[in-house]
Amino acid sequence: MQQGNIGVTSENIFPVIKKFLYSDHEIFLREIVSNAVDATQKLKTLSSVGEYKGELKDPKVEVKLDKKAGTLTVSDSGIGMTADEIDKYINQIAFSGAGEFLDKYKNDANAIIGHFGLGFYSAFMVSKKVEIFTKSYKEGSKGVHWSCDGNPTFEIEDCEKESIGTDIVLTIDDDSKEFLEDNRIQELLTKYCKFLPVPIAFGKKKEWKDGKEVETADDNIINNTTPAWVKKPADLKDEDYASFYRELYPYAAEPLFHIHLNVDYPFNLTGILYFPKVTNNIELQKNKIQLYCNQVFVTDSVEGIVPEFLTLLHGVLDSPDIPLNVSRSYLQSDSNVKKISAHITKKVADSLQDIFKADRKQFEEKWDSLKIFISYGMLTDDKFYERAIKFNLFKTTDGQYYTYDEYKTLVEANQTDKDGNVIYLYAADKDAQYSYIEAAKAKGYSVLLFDDQLDVHLASRLEQKNEKTRYVRVDSDTIDKLIVKEDAAKVELTQDEQNAMTKIFSSAAPKTDKCDFIVTFGALGAEAQPILITQNEFMRRMKEMSALQGGMMGFYGNMPDSYSLVLNTDHPLIKGLVEKQASELNAKVSPIAKDIEALKKQVDDLKAKHKDKKDDEIPEVEKDAIRTQEAQMSDLEKQKSDIYADFAKNEPKVNQLIDLALLANNMLKGEALSQFVKRSVSLL
Repeated sequence: MQQGNIGVTSENIFPVIKKFLYSDHEIFLREIVSNAVDATQKLKTLSSVGEYKGELKDPKVEVKLDKKAGTLTVSDSGIGMTADEIDKYINQIAFSGAGEFLDKYKNDANAIIGHFGLGFYSAFMVSKKVEIFTKSYKEGSKGVHWSCDGNPTFEIEDCEKESIGTDIVLTIDDDSKEFLEDNRIQELLTKYCKFLPVPIAFGKKKEWKDGKEVETADDNIINNTTPAWVKKPADLKDEDYASFYRELYPYAAEPLFHIHLNVDYPFNLTGILYFPKVTNNIELQKNKIQLYCNQVFVTDSVEGIVPEFLTLLHGVLDSPDIPLNVSRSYLQSDSNVKKISAHITKKVADSLQDIFKADRKQFEEKWDSLKIFISYGMLTDDKFYERAIKFNLFKTTDGQYYTYDEYKTLVEANQTDKDGNVIYLYAADKDAQYSYIEAAKAKGYSVLLFDDQLDVHLASRLEQKNEKTRYVRVDSDTIDKLIVKEDAAKVELTQDEQNAMTKIFSSAAPKTDKCDFIVTFGALGAEAQPILITQNEFMRRMKEMSALQGGMMGFYGNMPDSYSLVLNTDHPLIKGLVEKQASELNAKVSPIAKDIEALKKQVDDLKAKHKDKKDDEIPEVEKDAIRTQEAQMSDLEKQKSDIYADFAKNEPKVNQLIDLALLANNMLKGEALSQFVKRSVSLL
């Protein structure tokens, strides 16, 4: 028997492994089983080239639990090891400056594992003792037994072993007893080893017999050794891709499309990506791509390996050029990872373009599920934007689909304003904004349907990319102001009449903390609605963006919604109210207005008298006079406002017109809607 110390320049290697090196203890099983698979495949390769002439046993890796002994064993019939090879590969953890390196990276386990191949030592995270029973395929080799109890000392001796291969026996530590439970091991094997290229056997298959579950003689093979992504695309049919998707995501809806990746230069990459039926909740769709390294599961958190927008896809990526154990910093700096990321982006864009060209009708039918994904990509990745602009579709409120170039050609002539800007009108809800859409159509304009949470963001992006282009929601102003072809028609109301109508309708407008209404005027034509409610495009867009982005944009999100209550001065109903208020209120308001004007003149004269003086140079009596007169003016203004408010309260047409405008915007609800219905009945 040979004894010795493991060749590591720092004796604290085992405490580091236990406490720091592996943040996720469960990966020990992945590491040990992966080594067993490698050994099995190497023997098969040696046999194929004639270097091993013995009989190849059934190539499989067996995982066994012995709860009574407290052990977990992983066995293979691969190439095995000689005593010299154990000394070279197990006993010598040889890298310079180990103490300094471990101290520097003790909290970044993957950096150490990935650089120095310490996968075997992950066994010590969960074991108080690790043993190797092995026999090399080399002729004349003897069985070798190696053992270590979690410190730098080891023992190695000859042992009886009939067949070639290796058994790794872990005596599970007292604080890791979960790894002696069948269900836990089954869970980990399914997670990490589901698609390994060598069969993994764990226990025996079970079946129901005589009302109870009994073991059969057949091995319980937990993995599919030839998953779809390792096959050639030419050998697969659509049903094969659909079947594999169900294997990955048993309860998911059928995907929209798939892309089979098969790259061997300048890096190796295989995989299948699926376009799922994407909902509006982006976060719920992330982390569905599974990353493998030679069919060994690595992670389903692929940020850094694929662009952020592609994390919405589902499927599998497999690349030996991405190490089995990778740190986040490694991913961000590795040139191969960057090349892989760029290639996937190009492949996805090219495949979508091919699908679009081959079957546009099918592409359009699936567009509502696809568009959030494509919008996300166009917003976050310039290279994808350049390709996607060719197949990104605009959907109109009439249900027609156009590419960007097609739609620009369609609307450019009719929807260019007097300053040369092409105005793209859109609606967020074609039912709620129906009257505005119809007003636009009456002018011969087309209206897009932007009913997705990213549409407004994409509109801003398109404005940035294309000069003389503006996207405007169809209810953000009167139609003639949205696409200004000529100077607007003049409002034929005096300033006093405008002031009176402003106070009347302001007093009757809804009063809430969440929205403000500002009365404005427009000569919209006698056939247009008497009142329109519009919302400024910029402010509304900022609020919508703040809802998705937060951060500094949250400033806009906290502001109340601001609406314009546009009175159509050409409409007979508005004209009638202007005349009625004048005939009923002028006698009451005119004397007050004259008094206000007189007081205002006195205040202005006093202020003009002291215009260039400092505050302490103005006599206190004159300051008091100004304050008194301003207070009197305020009281008189309130009297005027009360007169107009009383008029509005007692004139049902005012409230009816406002409610009709609110109703057209789907803004009339609850008690206000009930009052509107009662008032409508009484007016009839």
